[in-house]
Amino acid sequence: MRDGSIEQEALAAACAVAVEQDVPCGQAGVAHAGSNVLVHLRPSPVVARVMTGTVALHDDPGLWLSREVAVLEFLAPSGLAVAPSPSIAPGPYQSDGLWMTFWEWVEHEDRTELGDPERFGRALRDLHDALSGFTGELGGLVDLERDIERLRRQLRPTATLSAERIDSLGERLRALGETVFCSSLPAQALHGDASLYNLLTSTSGRPVWNDFEDTFRGPVHWDLAGYLISLEQRGADPAFVAGALDAYGGIDEDELAPFVAAHGVYDEIWQSYDAQRRS
Repeated sequence: MRDGSIEQEALAAACAVAVEQDVPCGQAGVAHAGSNVLVHLRPSPVVARVMTGTVALHDDPGLWLSREVAVLEFLAPSGLAVAPSPSIAPGPYQSDGLWMTFWEWVEHEDRTELGDPERFGRALRDLHDALSGFTGELGGLVDLERDIERLRRQLRPTATLSAERIDSLGERLRALGETVFCSSLPAQALHGDASLYNLLTSTSGRPVWNDFEDTFRGPVHWDLAGYLISLEQRGADPAFVAGALDAYGGIDEDELAPFVAAHGVYDEIWQSYDAQRRS
């Protein structure tokens, strides 16, 4: 049973690894706390991304983080994503029961604002074009379905979440098996959780992709559906979303429908789990 807040525990664990690796971190602080905790190891230009809530998604966190490291090392020359730091190997590391990786700190705006829809569509297209050349070992959509189902099974009935609703979420997930999780569409390396929350805007205005913890191999439709959903959640109107999709190119909105539905089920399961985790 942990005694302190998960943010402070993540901070302490990240600093412990940094000290072991001779990375100065005397002014370290929590830069962001959500599904994971990001620790800026000031004065070093290094960030530790510490798995907290999302560790429940994976039966082997070390394996998933090793895949993230492989993908981001592959992307490093492109400048499209956060890069390994010259101060410390990316990992993964484990300290006090917490898994983490380390990356170069990117000076960025606090919030990626909506602007030109073409810019957003091209940001994901450029990432996918670069990722198409990655040939390393990754999980697939079947693995993702299994992880979502594992998370659903951790849900417990409460006053706001009935056993019937938990069962219904499982039925909805299984109903998407053939069209999404066993899709015959061409597959390639993906971000896995492409959203505005994982797209930084550097202070130079350059888009930089972050948090590849969920990277896997599948149809680009998965990333694109989640990305467009995140645009809508940020307040983008239908014309803006359509413009971003046009800029991405090559995929019709109707093709995304089953993947949008799958994201919807996944999000409901995650939100229910996260609420119970924090209660």
